[in-house]
Amino acid sequence: MKTYFRLLSFARPIEKFAIPYVIFTIFSVIFSTLNFVLLAPLLKVIFNVEKANPKLLRPDNWFDVLAMFNYYANKANLMYGPETTLKFVCLVIVVSVLLGNLFRYLSQRIMENMRIHTLLNLRKSVFDNVMHLHMGYFSNERKGDIISKVTSDVQVVQFSVTGTLQVVFKEPLQLLAFLFMLFSISYKLTLFSMLVIPVSAFVISRIVKRLKQQAIESQKAYSNLISYLDEALTGIRIIKAFNAVEFIKDKFNNENARYSRIVRSMAKRQQMASPVSEFLGVTMISTLVLYGGSLVISHHSELKAEDFIAYIILFSQVMRPAKAISDSFSNIHSGIAAGERVLELIDTKPQIFDLPNAVPVDGFKNEIRFENVSFAYNEKPVLKNVNIIVPKGKKVALVGPSGGGKSTMMDLIPRFIEPQTGNIFIDGQNIKTFTTDSVRALMGVVNQESILFNDTIYNNIAFAKPYATMEEVEAAAKIANAHEFILAAENGYQTNIGDRGSKLSGGQKQRICIARAVLSNPPIMLLDEATSALDTESEKLVQEALNNLMQNRTSLIIAHRLSTIQNADVIIVLEDGKVVEQGSHADLINNNGVYKRLIDMQSFATE
Repeated sequence: MKTYFRLLSFARPIEKFAIPYVIFTIFSVIFSTLNFVLLAPLLKVIFNVEKANPKLLRPDNWFDVLAMFNYYANKANLMYGPETTLKFVCLVIVVSVLLGNLFRYLSQRIMENMRIHTLLNLRKSVFDNVMHLHMGYFSNERKGDIISKVTSDVQVVQFSVTGTLQVVFKEPLQLLAFLFMLFSISYKLTLFSMLVIPVSAFVISRIVKRLKQQAIESQKAYSNLISYLDEALTGIRIIKAFNAVEFIKDKFNNENARYSRIVRSMAKRQQMASPVSEFLGVTMISTLVLYGGSLVISHHSELKAEDFIAYIILFSQVMRPAKAISDSFSNIHSGIAAGERVLELIDTKPQIFDLPNAVPVDGFKNEIRFENVSFAYNEKPVLKNVNIIVPKGKKVALVGPSGGGKSTMMDLIPRFIEPQTGNIFIDGQNIKTFTTDSVRALMGVVNQESILFNDTIYNNIAFAKPYATMEEVEAAAKIANAHEFILAAENGYQTNIGDRGSKLSGGQKQRICIARAVLSNPPIMLLDEATSALDTESEKLVQEALNNLMQNRTSLIIAHRLSTIQNADVIIVLEDGKVVEQGSHADLINNNGVYKRLIDMQSFATE
């Protein structure tokens, strides 16, 4: 129940929906119940079971609804005759049905608004928290599982949890109203009929016993399906290149079959609940007809024939809310299981956060300094007691064998990850004392992989500066050597580049990424293997764009090609997580150490 009520907290302000819903539902239940109670006076008028009784007194108890209706029907019969009374009773029934359905419609609209409002808040909370999580989280989790929680699981919560709230209030209220009227007609029959309730509850509970566990399994299987689909679409070129289509198809189809088996088993249990409860209800009605009919025939009871018929019709309706309640109990398991997965994602706390007294960084004036910095992935050391300085306005290159810790060092500066020990300083101040957003605002990033969005060229360049003018975007594109090929595109700067920039070449994508960095105009540039995946011609254009980008900026560069790093002011050589050499290209060549060996091998690689 704790999970259920926490999920409902996303409907706040819940009173905005709850108060009108309660009011409309109460009136809906009242008029819906009266529709069936009015059948007894109607039958009495139609069949003229007994003549109008001038001595019939009005009941003192207003809660004796059936007697009250009989009194007014009898009075109308005395005053206006049977035909007019029949019209009167039919009109009252029509008005009652109209009001009952009107209030039911209003209550449903209120509940639908609440459902949509809850879904909006829940999905917003999930996505907001995902966006604030540290980068390491996404390395450990399957993307498909995250997507499944944000989309499918939230949808399940919407329809099962909030839908159950509707059932939990309305149907028990409707059930109580029906039972109240049944007791007012015949308490003996009602007490006898209530034997079906514990029997039905026991049978239904046995049927839906394993539903929650199956719901958890089905949601995990569904998230695996999404993951396989995402991987297949992302890696379609490699799949086809290695003739792995059948392997991937089998992998997806096996999980799809497993998911289908679980859903089929759940559906069998859920669908069994309704016919079983209906069968028990019909069995009980048949027993009631036998028992109550014998009372009417034998005249051993005050129960009249028309009241008994109304009773049977009313009792048949009791099974509807009872069945709705049993169905909701079978469905709630799916909602709770999905809700637990969603709340787990919401409760995941980012490991990188601003301190309470963090302040925005006031520009970049002097240097970035690493002081005794160490870092490990899953207890595997990557950086060991690193001490370096990146002076303002200098080009600093990080080189070394694969796995040496270069990319990890670069990720530490914008606080994508945090060092286990040691500190990083900007202008003598620990970066933890600054707000993360202000630190990242100092930096422009160009990665080895060109990360673009399925949008226009203009919007991709203006990504970090949404209100940039066309003149600013074009100026940035010119610096990045991208303006000419953009103008040659079908719609110029308004050309859509496709998923992840699939309509562009590698060099074109990288130059758009550089233009994006130029437009944000940061004082610090972080370049992680920006030219490693390009052909010679593209590399030349991109390298020229990078040179333009690095002018008058502090640059930290990871590269393995001599042309990229030989003009760096400082070259830092990393090996096995340690700084083994520092200096200019000429100095390091003369040292005849690790750097000289790497140059000779021409085998610089990214981490």
